[in-house]
Amino acid sequence: MNCMTQRNTHARWYSSFFIATLITLTGCDKKSEKPNIPVTAVTAITITPQNIPVDFPFVARVESSQNVDIHARVSGYLDSKNYTEGGKVTKNQVLFKLDQRPFQAALDAARAQLANNQAALNTAQLTLNRYNELTPRGAASQADLDNAIGTFQQAKASVSQAKANVTQAELNLSYTVITSPVDGISGMAIPSVGTYIDASNSKMTTVATLSPMWINFSVSENQRQSQTEAIKKGLLRAPTNGIYEAEILLGNNQVYAQRGKLTFASPFYNSNTGTFMVRASVDNPNGALLPNQYVNVVLKGAVRPNAILLPQRAVQQGAGTNYVWVVGKNSQAEYRPVTTGQWRGLGWFVNSGLNAGEQVVVDGVTTLRPEAPLKVTPLSAAEMNKSLGLTQTIDAPSAAKK
Repeated sequence: MNCMTQRNTHARWYSSFFIATLITLTGCDKKSEKPNIPVTAVTAITITPQNIPVDFPFVARVESSQNVDIHARVSGYLDSKNYTEGGKVTKNQVLFKLDQRPFQAALDAARAQLANNQAALNTAQLTLNRYNELTPRGAASQADLDNAIGTFQQAKASVSQAKANVTQAELNLSYTVITSPVDGISGMAIPSVGTYIDASNSKMTTVATLSPMWINFSVSENQRQSQTEAIKKGLLRAPTNGIYEAEILLGNNQVYAQRGKLTFASPFYNSNTGTFMVRASVDNPNGALLPNQYVNVVLKGAVRPNAILLPQRAVQQGAGTNYVWVVGKNSQAEYRPVTTGQWRGLGWFVNSGLNAGEQVVVDGVTTLRPEAPLKVTPLSAAEMNKSLGLTQTIDAPSAAKK
């Protein structure tokens, strides 16, 4: 090997050694570098299972508890209408009057017949008294006495019949004045003044009482079974007395001042609608509720025991599963799949996946990654209930630890 060849070989060796050393050093530097993950500020709550009220909303229709159709009880010409259609009426207030003249004439005739029969009875009484004196002395026969007794009894029966006719005539005359049997709101007058009223057109109007009112709604078979199963599994507890309260929501979700109570649940299944009819009764002192009005009703009184309720934004939806971010060891983010249940307000019941005392991130979840360092701020009680969209306050969970 000449000198030139030897120098080239040494040069190539030193060059390869330098490159290998550089690669090794570079690799060591990369392994020694640690990712610089920024701390994420989040708001969290500490899980505290508690008894949480559960509401059941339904669309309902208002019905009067006493809806009375007013019918004429005698035939005759309608003489007058004495009320304001659509206005409030009181019990025994006069609504209509029929022409009373034929009925007054019938009453006068019945009274005259009664007087005539009463006179005949008096005569029969006097005759009977005479024969009672004469027959024992032999001045009159037994047959004459028997005839006198029969005549007296016939006259007495005729008087009783005449009295009944007078009573019926008085009733018929009173029926020409048609009054309201209840306090309530009146409907439209069906016949016009001057119409001849008989059995074919006897309905005059309708009066509906305004207090109490009935709130009717339907419960589906699925809803009924789901509630029954939830109670059996301990996920739901019915009211202690078994009676639900009914909160009524008017237009624009305005809460009606009076609360009703569930008073009737039909035991019969309606095959046409697939539902059971349920009724609540509520006082209506100011007449704010009107017959056939549609309202929303919320049944209250049930409780979900030892429940976990999270704001909806704390629960994320992934591929076929729901999950939350939990504050794990060393205040690092931890991914946690959960099983969710029903909604309440803007909250979501969590059936499984979380334990008491764990902290769940509510705000700041969109940028989280596993093991991301967290700076945790507790969610206040007011913010908690606002996040859940609840009008009824739920006890605030313990504050999250910083």
